[in-house]
Amino acid sequence: MAASRTAKAKKRKPVYVTWRRTEPVRPVGGCQRLVDSCETTLLAADWLGGREGRNPEDLAERRAESLLKSNAGILREFNIEADVRRREGKAAITFLTGSRVGALPLLSPITARPDFGLVVEPRFSWSSIGDVLNATGFRVVPQLLPLPELPYSDRRIPPWVLSSIVLVRMKHLLDQLSRRFVTAKSDLCFPKGSVDWSAYATTRLPRAQALALPCTYPDLRDDETLRGAIHFVLREHRSSLMGQRFAGVVVMELLALCDSLLARVSGSIPIRPRGTDFTGWHRQSIVSRVFSEGLQAIEWTVDERGLAGLSELAGLSWRLDMETFFEGWVETLAEQVGREVGASVQAGRKEQTRVALDWRPSFVGSQKSLLPDVVLSTPDTTVVFDAKYKEHGEEIQQFGWRALADEVRERHRADLLQVLAYSTLYDTRRVVSCLVYPCRPDTFADLLARDRVVSRAIVHATPKRTVELALAAVPLAANVRPAVEGVRELVLRPIG
Repeated sequence: MAASRTAKAKKRKPVYVTWRRTEPVRPVGGCQRLVDSCETTLLAADWLGGREGRNPEDLAERRAESLLKSNAGILREFNIEADVRRREGKAAITFLTGSRVGALPLLSPITARPDFGLVVEPRFSWSSIGDVLNATGFRVVPQLLPLPELPYSDRRIPPWVLSSIVLVRMKHLLDQLSRRFVTAKSDLCFPKGSVDWSAYATTRLPRAQALALPCTYPDLRDDETLRGAIHFVLREHRSSLMGQRFAGVVVMELLALCDSLLARVSGSIPIRPRGTDFTGWHRQSIVSRVFSEGLQAIEWTVDERGLAGLSELAGLSWRLDMETFFEGWVETLAEQVGREVGASVQAGRKEQTRVALDWRPSFVGSQKSLLPDVVLSTPDTTVVFDAKYKEHGEEIQQFGWRALADEVRERHRADLLQVLAYSTLYDTRRVVSCLVYPCRPDTFADLLARDRVVSRAIVHATPKRTVELALAAVPLAANVRPAVEGVRELVLRPIG
């Protein structure tokens, strides 16, 4: 019997277990970093996943197309062009960014939730951006957007960026903050409003408090709860900025702004607002945009949304239009030159330079007006500045016209035609049309050494009128005195 069992055991076929090694699936989600005015290519499978399928590249390509389709609106708002291509057989997404920087959430093609995001950074360093923010008096600051939060933070963005937004909103809120009537109850030595005579007879007179009348009356007071909430927000952001004091001059200026705002609310106790406080503030009959944005900034700080404990910018969606930012920078430089030469300055950002086009008949035509960026005027000279946040300004100054690509030349020709069109709007004896391009501090130092900061040409219009054309390079840095001197010479010294 034992021998038969042994024979059966020998006839059994061995069972082999085959271990198939599968490629690990990359976790999907997360943010990708882009730079403004640049083209960036990302592999779809590395970012969106899809390697788990039978045809991973086909799956990744479908996910990429779905991602771009479902987020077409927000990509358009950020001036980002995107399409899906095959690079060496692999699905890739090509992004072409414009002049807007910021952080934007993207809906996932898998979960329909904001599991993805893009962070568009300026091509100039954040220290340069901070210097310009400080020099312009924070006239153009990043804008926080009412969009879902990004999946997680991008630590490359300095925390003072958010503080600059919140502090400016707190300043505007304090400037607009008004007193309101509240129902007050107190013991007075004279009747005011309604007097609780029953309480007076039973609790005051028996204690020999004949001059303590319990009164209820309307009183015009500051909103101490709101002022206390502002005080709380300012203290939180000051604590955050104190740890960034070595990040540049902009942080020191933000600290000075924060201290000045703290002095305005020093009489109020810092109080962390509750949910019921926000409900009451939002239910007020008249809520202005400044008031609403201020409450939004308070909520962000209280909930630590986007602040990550005030240690980093995490999650919040924001946007900064670098064209408007650079226009504000040129406006600041023109104001400085205007003070030195006694000229008036008008800014297109404030709608001070708009000139309407009178089409005949009125229903035909295309563009309805012309809007120069900055206009500096003296009795006999008008200088029109057209700020262009474009990268080819550095290329023209460094390498010359012949070294440029045909596409760059066409864009520059369009800029020249636009600024020359502005020269027809003014009838002073001398008109200067100046194209202004940004550059890095090291590039500006090289241009300054070669005396190429401002290049000038003359346009022979009529014998009684001179039109000059100028190309100017302006650094995004704190020390802009050489650039101011170049513009000053442009105003005071005609070509001749």
